[in-house]
Amino acid sequence: MGKVKNSPWLLHYDGSSCNGCDIEVLATLTPLYDAERFGIENTGDPMQADILLITGGINTQNQEVVRQLYNQMPRPKVVVAVGVCACTGGVFKDCYNVLGGADSTIPVDIYVPGCAARPQAIIDGIVKAVELFQKRSDRHDRYEIEQKEGGNANG
Repeated sequence: MGKVKNSPWLLHYDGSSCNGCDIEVLATLTPLYDAERFGIENTGDPMQADILLITGGINTQNQEVVRQLYNQMPRPKVVVAVGVCACTGGVFKDCYNVLGGADSTIPVDIYVPGCAARPQAIIDGIVKAVELFQKRSDRHDRYEIEQKEGGNANG
């Protein structure tokens, strides 16, 4: 598992945003900002993703989709909310169908505020997510070793 934690895969999901943050997220993946230099790889498959990067607020129509994506991701996993809408619901929080930020549905680890969040701030959030993922991955590795040793001693 050591090699996996050195290059976590990132899944980007747009909740219900104005697409301002989505454009900035895409900018971070271009050669100008090159977020992939930190070892992340963009994926569209939640079953292979380690980091969920979500933009936009959660509404009644996408709440189950967000839950499903989160539940399909293997552990350990990290969630990053990008933009004020993903953090709190933003300017849309008082709309009849908006439930709030991403943390109204799934646990969020890192918040990147801004409207729209700047690529530098998004990269900072991604770097923090990679560090957190590596810590959780190390803990997960130790847990698996302990379980394996405990299983062999009893078996």
